[in-house]
Amino acid sequence: MKQKRKSLRKDTRGFTGLEAAIVLTAFIVVAAVFSYMVLGAGFFSTEKAKAVVHAGVEQTTSACELAGDVIGLSNGESGLENVTLYLQLTAGQSPIDLDTMGIAYTDKYVYNGSLVHDEDATDTDHNSIDVSTNGTWDFAFVEDKLRDRGDDNNMLDANEKVQVYIWLPADAGNGNGFVEANEWFQIEVKPEAGGAITIRKTVPGDIDAVMPLY
Repeated sequence: MKQKRKSLRKDTRGFTGLEAAIVLTAFIVVAAVFSYMVLGAGFFSTEKAKAVVHAGVEQTTSACELAGDVIGLSNGESGLENVTLYLQLTAGQSPIDLDTMGIAYTDKYVYNGSLVHDEDATDTDHNSIDVSTNGTWDFAFVEDKLRDRGDDNNMLDANEKVQVYIWLPADAGNGNGFVEANEWFQIEVKPEAGGAITIRKTVPGDIDAVMPLY
């Protein structure tokens, strides 16, 4: 009786499912890696956009604001020679380093973009005193609870107020060193971070030694 010869060809039926599983697993792994990369790029873009928006809002929003009236001082005859104002932080803003703050002055005759910070422009009681150099400014903190607890740096923090004294430039008001009655002037307070505060006022018709400016 003739015996059947065994086929030399291998039976691959058992490997078909395994190969399909390997291909499927490879697709899943590639898809997972790709999805992770796409999600990571999306999260990164979202965080960058958030940071840009936050920085833009911080730069355009004023870091400080006026806390009270703007007071003008004069010799009682010629015109406005000195301006006193109060500043405080706006809600949610970070502390301001007053040592890096700038002040600019403008009237219809002159523009001075950087008045000089003179630390000797006030006495030990934080009162405004006359100085020989025009175009200077100085500040003094209003006494408060934070100061009483030993916070004696030059950072304007929340719940603090600072009094700012500004002496007009020598060439203000057409070179007079003062602004005459019914004339306008403008002061810009420029913190290192955040938008500047623009204060535009008009000198009253009646010149007094001390006068609120509106």
